[in-house]
Amino acid sequence: AERAAAGCHIAFIGDSFVEAWEVPNSDKLHARLEHMAAQELPRLDIVTQAYGIGGTGQISQLPFYEEYARRLNPKLVVLVFFLNDFADNSPALYALGSGADPDRLPYMSAQRDARGNMKLRPPNPQYERFLMPRLPKAWHESAWESLTRVSHFAKWLDIKKEWAVDRVNAIGSRMSAPSEVEPDLQAAAWADMIAGRPCCKSLLEDWQPARWKRVDRQFTEEHLPPVLEEALEYTAFGIEQFKRRADLDGVKLAILSASVYMGTREDPQFDRLSAIAEARGIPVISDYGYTIRQGHNARDGLWTFTQHWNAVGHQWAAEAVLEWLKENQQVCD
Repeated sequence: AERAAAGCHIAFIGDSFVEAWEVPNSDKLHARLEHMAAQELPRLDIVTQAYGIGGTGQISQLPFYEEYARRLNPKLVVLVFFLNDFADNSPALYALGSGADPDRLPYMSAQRDARGNMKLRPPNPQYERFLMPRLPKAWHESAWESLTRVSHFAKWLDIKKEWAVDRVNAIGSRMSAPSEVEPDLQAAAWADMIAGRPCCKSLLEDWQPARWKRVDRQFTEEHLPPVLEEALEYTAFGIEQFKRRADLDGVKLAILSASVYMGTREDPQFDRLSAIAEARGIPVISDYGYTIRQGHNARDGLWTFTQHWNAVGHQWAAEAVLEWLKENQQVCD
């Protein structure tokens, strides 16, 4: 607290990219930034902290600011945004991906009132009692799932298999008509369960379980089904909540786009994020844009079987933020 008060305190808030359990703390984005800034921007005396938990969007991450970061009076808050944040901000899409009841979520969420206005909703501590039932699994699938809980080797094989299947499905999706791609039967079953809920009335309108199999990866399409359009509105609401709090506290706010799949301009996902941010006067730092300008292969900054940064990826992301800070040193004033 003493260091933060004396220097330029920067708080990073995000999901599993900030949590970053795959690398030691010294290699994480915020730690690398603080180390480099001490050498290249010593006048600013930058002090960093980071708050993150996997599977969350900006709405879920608000308590990180309210309960922790705000107490240390940061000069700058950087929201680390990954492409699945669009879906994680939506109660319906979060439910489709996790099996949680969309009206009883484990994290801070949002819901529409009778007039259609969004409002924050606290987490439900008993959410596990209301999880939607899963489709029965074959005995060998259940046995394998149990094995992955006790064997690191089995878990590694499972991740590798999932990675390979994802890429086969991605290729199949591009080469086949939507009806020819195997649907996500579990998501389709959950969709049927929640389609009549007030939060999810429009869920099945133009939503095809085969075509929209990976709901967190489909924001590249020109025309989105209603549930994905609504996810953009929830995302805008979450970012707006951060903006309001930052303005009241005299804190600057920025967004770090943290995905090789959210490139720069003309990438639909990046454009959608930029439109939300620019409408609120929030600058967006493109990790991918910086990486490409430096002549790097963005994939070299990721682990082989996940989309998370390895130590190199954290370093590049820190360099991208440092480059932006050099051009915007006034955020520390």
